[in-house]
This record gives sequence, C-alpha cells and structure tokens, in this order.
Amino acid sequence: MTIPIALTIAGSDSSGGAGIQADLKTFAACGVYGASVIAALTAQNTRGVTGIHDVPADFITAQIDAVFSDFDVKAVKIGMVARVEAIDAIVAGLDRWSSQHVVVDPVMVATSGDRLLSPDAIDALRTRLFPRASLITPNLPEAAALLGEAIAESDADIEAQGRRLLALGCPAVLIKGGHGHGPESTDWLIDGASVIRLAAPRIDTRNTHGTGCSLSSAIAAGLAKGQELEAAVRAAKAYISAAIAAADRLNVGHGHGPIHHFHAFDT
Repeated sequence: MTIPIALTIAGSDSSGGAGIQADLKTFAACGVYGASVIAALTAQNTRGVTGIHDVPADFITAQIDAVFSDFDVKAVKIGMVARVEAIDAIVAGLDRWSSQHVVVDPVMVATSGDRLLSPDAIDALRTRLFPRASLITPNLPEAAALLGEAIAESDADIEAQGRRLLALGCPAVLIKGGHGHGPESTDWLIDGASVIRLAAPRIDTRNTHGTGCSLSSAIAAGLAKGQELEAAVRAAKAYISAAIAAADRLNVGHGHGPIHHFHAFDT
C-alpha cells in the first residue's frame, strides 16, 4: 500500500498545539503521511505568542523544492505565512510543481489574541495566494478582516461575505463559526453553486488551541486520500468536533490548551 502524502506550509508552534505541529498530528491521525515546509518560527505557549522569527524566502523555496522533487504530494495545506516574500515564494512553488489541492487557512490572529500577520501580508493573501487555492477556511473574524467589514451576525450576512471572498478568485470558501454564539457551532461551505450549512454541538471548553489549523489539515488529508471537497470537509468537521470534546482530558498548559488530536487512540 502507498500512503497518501500531504504537505503543510506554515509556522512552527513551540507549544505543539497549533501550526506545523498540529498539522502533522492531524495528518497522522487521519491516515496521511505528512511533510512540512516551515515558513516561520514562533515562541509561544498556551498563554500567548512572545516572538516570531521569519524564515528567509529562499529557504522556503528550498524546502518546497526538496519535498516536491521526491514526494508525490496529493494535497497542500497553507497556514501562517507572515510576510509578502514568503507568500510570493509559496505561490511560485505551487505553480512550479503544479499543485492541485491547496487548502489555505488565513491565520491572522492566534487563539490567545496575538496578531500574526502584517497588513501588507494580508493584502498579498487576498491578491496572490487566494486565487491559487482550492479552498480557503477563514473564521468569522478573519472573513470580516479580509473584506474590511464588520463580523457577520446572520446567516444571510455570512453567505454574502462568502460570495465576496469567492470573488477574490478561490472556487470555494469554508467560513468557520466557532467564534459565533448559541448551542451549535456552524460552518458554511460556499462555492459558485451551493451553500452547505454544517452544524455541530458547541462544546464548552477553553482548550481550543490549534482548532483552525487542524481543521484545514484534516480537509487537506481527506483531499489527499481522494475524497471530494464536501466529503473531506464533513469528515474533517467530525474529527475536529471529537478532538475538541476530548481536549479537557489532556490538561496541557495554563492557558488555551490544545485539542486532542489522537482522541481516537485513547485507551
């Protein structure tokens, strides 16, 4: 058997709960071999981010070429990319290696509230990286920030923002509702033909560090295994919901702890 391979291009989280580390855990939990390209280093823990060290663009390029020249990469997940130069290197690499399934999680603010991207990098996400993506996965605040609008409150507003994000050039958007209110956490999968509402019970826990990173990685894992987009998104949401529900069993750190990536293997 040949295992499917997925690649994460993102920032490293020294606490292991988000970023590259969460992506690789998710790939493994979902039955996919994970490779990585580190675009930035962060000094952080469950309480916050204390430092960011950017990886030079030429070394990002070297990592991309090393992976693609040896591995049959079936899907790519892109997370935190803090600089325009990094985004340009990634877009050039995706084009050079003709990557097909590209999931972009526009990580702009950490769970702790720390801002991770500069304004010019946010503009480069919109204009250069989104048109190269198969799916983008902003949460409600990120969708609003990307459009320069207020956070959507109603289903109609969320759908309208999704349509405006599609106009940036990506064929599909998943707006995540974890920052919303009410008994359900609802995500909206929007493309040119349909709007699919995906709801799950909202779980009362502060241990949600890495949720967005892991969801986008689980979607990329599904695509790497040959699933259609809707099936990959549904499977990823089920995986994340279970990982959040099991998060309090870990008791890691003193702030926003991580989700339980390997909940299915608990004994």
